[in-house]
Amino acid sequence: MPDARRIAYQGEPGANSHIVCAQHYPDWEAVPCASFEDVFAAVEPGPGIEPSADLAMIPIDNSIAGRVADIHHFLPGSGLHIIGEHFLRIRFHLMGVPGASLDTIRTVHSHVHALGQCRKIIREHGLTPVISGDTAGAAREVAEAADPTQAAISPPLAAEIYGLEVLAEDVEDEDHNTTRFVVLSPELIQAERGAGPVVTSFIFNVRNLPAALYKALGGFATNGVNLTKLESYMVGGEFTATQFLCEVDGHPEDPALARALEELAFFTTDIKVLGVYPADPFRA
Repeated sequence: MPDARRIAYQGEPGANSHIVCAQHYPDWEAVPCASFEDVFAAVEPGPGIEPSADLAMIPIDNSIAGRVADIHHFLPGSGLHIIGEHFLRIRFHLMGVPGASLDTIRTVHSHVHALGQCRKIIREHGLTPVISGDTAGAAREVAEAADPTQAAISPPLAAEIYGLEVLAEDVEDEDHNTTRFVVLSPELIQAERGAGPVVTSFIFNVRNLPAALYKALGGFATNGVNLTKLESYMVGGEFTATQFLCEVDGHPEDPALARALEELAFFTTDIKVLGVYPADPFRA
């Protein structure tokens, strides 16, 4: 996409999504959005409205918190396609206004998940957690308050953006905290077969019948196709049908995966490929 120069993300400047955009699209303008719904609308707006961004960077899974539920609600019906994936090791710093120190701070602000992932330092210093809507937004709030008793747990980039001093680095409890992001595009851009490891993401529906899922997935087992993700969702709030999001290693043009998808079609309805994209080296 030679003319695409704007990429949308959810959160305020300095958020982890912003960091991923800066790492992998350094020459693009990163466009912050208040909600995931706004991110999708920026790339695929309504009729007669010009998009405000060419691509979107969206978190889809976290190694501690699991799947990002809102994304799986928006993605299947969005008309957008996954064209890439990126993994980010999540780092949180404890930061305060200039002049603040570990001795002056009394409260710590951050997103509820970040607070839950940094319990050790909160307990160690006897801090009172205060929930904010966004990790980077917490840094902005602390900077605006200009109060040395307030601190934020935020990504490192937020300290630079909002002029805060880092009081403690890498305060997360687990050093394996990693988030997987996907890049969404209104255009279907598939990775070339044979150019390296590929991931294929797709959704399908099965009827609520005994052994329906077993039969649907049998072709992947018999053809030696590796499933890396399988998640289920109710369709339209009904209990009579189930939709699955599935990810596999391989390209749809690979003979084994082609046979598996053909067999899948016999036992399912509404198969939709969301993307065929290069596997991030992190997977290796």
